[in-house]
Amino acid sequence: MDLNKIIILFFAIVISPLKSPAQELPYQDASLSVEERLNDLMSRMTLEEKAGQMCQYVGIEHMLKASGNLTEEEMKKSDAQGFYPGIDAEDMRELVREGKIGSFLHVLHAEEANKLQKLAKESRLGIPLLIGIDAIHGDALVEGTTVYPSPISQAATWNDKLQFKASQQTAKEMRATGSHWSFTPNIDVLRDPRWGRTGETFGEDPYLVGNMGVATIKGLQSDSFGPANVIACAKHLIAGSQSVNGINSAPTDVSKRTLYEVFLPPYRRAIQEANVFSIMAAHNEVNGIPAHMHKALMTDLLREEWGFEGFYVSDWNDVSRIYSLHKVAESFQRASELAVSAGLDMHMHGPEFFDHVVEGVKNGSIPSERVEQACRAILEAKFRLGLFEEALVEESEVAGELYTPEHQATALQQAREAMTLLRNDNILPLQGSGKKLFITGPNANNMTTLGDWASPQPEDKFITVYEGIKELAESKGHSVDYFDIGERSKEITQAMIENAAEKAGAADVAVLVLGENSFRHDWPNKTTGENIDRASLQLSGNQLELAKAIHKAGKPVIVVYVSGSPISEPWLQQNARAILNAWEPGSFGGQAVAEVLFGDYNPGGKLPLTVPMSVGQLQMVYNHKPSTYKHKYHGTPKKPLYPFGYGLSYTSFEISQPEISATKTDFSTKPVVSFKVTNTGNMKGSEVVQLYIRDDYSMVTRPVKELKAYKRVELEPGETTEVEFRITPEKLAFYDMDFHPVVEEGDFTIMLGNSSADKDLKTTKLRVTKNIELIE
Repeated sequence: MDLNKIIILFFAIVISPLKSPAQELPYQDASLSVEERLNDLMSRMTLEEKAGQMCQYVGIEHMLKASGNLTEEEMKKSDAQGFYPGIDAEDMRELVREGKIGSFLHVLHAEEANKLQKLAKESRLGIPLLIGIDAIHGDALVEGTTVYPSPISQAATWNDKLQFKASQQTAKEMRATGSHWSFTPNIDVLRDPRWGRTGETFGEDPYLVGNMGVATIKGLQSDSFGPANVIACAKHLIAGSQSVNGINSAPTDVSKRTLYEVFLPPYRRAIQEANVFSIMAAHNEVNGIPAHMHKALMTDLLREEWGFEGFYVSDWNDVSRIYSLHKVAESFQRASELAVSAGLDMHMHGPEFFDHVVEGVKNGSIPSERVEQACRAILEAKFRLGLFEEALVEESEVAGELYTPEHQATALQQAREAMTLLRNDNILPLQGSGKKLFITGPNANNMTTLGDWASPQPEDKFITVYEGIKELAESKGHSVDYFDIGERSKEITQAMIENAAEKAGAADVAVLVLGENSFRHDWPNKTTGENIDRASLQLSGNQLELAKAIHKAGKPVIVVYVSGSPISEPWLQQNARAILNAWEPGSFGGQAVAEVLFGDYNPGGKLPLTVPMSVGQLQMVYNHKPSTYKHKYHGTPKKPLYPFGYGLSYTSFEISQPEISATKTDFSTKPVVSFKVTNTGNMKGSEVVQLYIRDDYSMVTRPVKELKAYKRVELEPGETTEVEFRITPEKLAFYDMDFHPVVEEGDFTIMLGNSSADKDLKTTKLRVTKNIELIE
């Protein structure tokens, strides 16, 4: 053998072990385009491997814990915990090695995420796993993370930019712990506040919901998501917030017009403005069709008309419920065929679905192109997220990426801006020194401030309302007495109430921290949140009796609401000296509440929903149709307790009469509405100015007003700023009788103010001089 051959053989022996065969394949080559890599990988996959990518399971640690907590029958009814009878941990590991699992959820630790990814590397093609988690307001199911205010609280800030920033930071914490996919934002438009998931929404207005949804998606994904980002998931398609009885998963029966005018606009914006890459179907049926097999929505409208390019995922076990709950399919096999054929791409969660997909393709009941399309979209996400290059996370660096000073500052600022002052009878902010404060209430000193979709956090990583008030009060020379009345509103006894009232009588001011509990670790005692819907909007348990007893003690009462759901208590509105809606303000909620009570921060939050006086007024939304209140209720007024967009301040603002650059337009140029905002009080503060529009006369009925623009402005005392809003055809358009988007010739009323209430709005007129049809 000559010398050259010896050298070649030597290098072949020495170097070849450094490269595995998979690294030589084109789909492993990061220098190629995603399209090229996808084409190569798809060409190498079997039907079974493609079906495996469509299957999502709960993590092994979650599965083992759930199997110890629940019986098999309890597990079937649970929407929070899951395991798989007959499948143990080693069975799960083998499914990963065989390439029969494409995704996991409920993986809470980087260590477990890495173990699962290493198993996936052992599969024939080494395809990484996509790990999803309900990071609804921060990666809050993971211990030690930053818990931002809940979505309804975030909506109360009316600050899209701050929401974008919080979502960017959430993506960083998720990637640090091994997750790549956040099951948020919930862009259901709230229409019934009895719904326990109200706290997961951004409120009742399609425009505000759309803005916050787009900000969330862009923050999580960026414009073109990559290794530093996660994919978002718009949910739940669709209209679960207007079920027939206010109960989660109950049927939704709404008109096509309501779908197009109210519920669908945020989804269209999520697709066309934010490029959301996943959408979750809804538990409920929509006009008689289970959402998980609704081809007209998933495929015909969102994918083919609006250009959705990502993938659809089921909600928890909902494919099987086409069979077991909705009684449309006669078997899980048939339910799987209907769902996948309609457009569903991934099943959450568990076994059987894999076999049903494979069998469906083989017998022709599922088109093979549907499996190709589903698998391709899921793999595209994995390529774009950089998982083929590096699916593992550095476990030693996790702690340094969580709850960072920058993230803490954003969470605190969101909590501050969400604080919504509903009543103030010359008592706030608390001034001077030497006051004796008494604090009690079921939400005063616990983690209810963290809201739903949060796990218990270390004590040094959240501030309760009591802790926040005590620290700030004592620094200002006040004293604080706290009475622990327990954290379960339904367990407040008469003896507790009498004891609290006696202590309140010895104080100068009583602070009652009331509200509801959506905390998942105390599921049997939740009073709102996922799957805990409400037949009343009043305070649960004996909270109102507690408030009345303390009021009777003769001392001023300040009420702080901690709740993701609205509280409707007209008695408190009449008798409490002040009411502050803190919502579910997250890790720094207690600090934000204290700063507002003592005037270190001037509240500027605004209601993202209407608060009715009682459930008897439902449905009550600000953007109702003209005939809604032609007649009266017997014994009850027609007005709400608090209108949409409402919120007080410690200073006062003057909003000038709006001026419009052109009173007539054909939109060859776009008119501009301008006005001035002046802080006429003595304290720095922020005001949310809101623009509403009404089509005075139209071929189909239109709402009495619709939110079309808003801006949060911060001003020093005596400071004035000028604000402009541009009027575009899209702000005036509606769907005509044939469901074409049009702007109709005629008059429009432009309304400008600081809430949706007529008394808070100043008006001007705009005339459109010709009909305009918009192109979708």
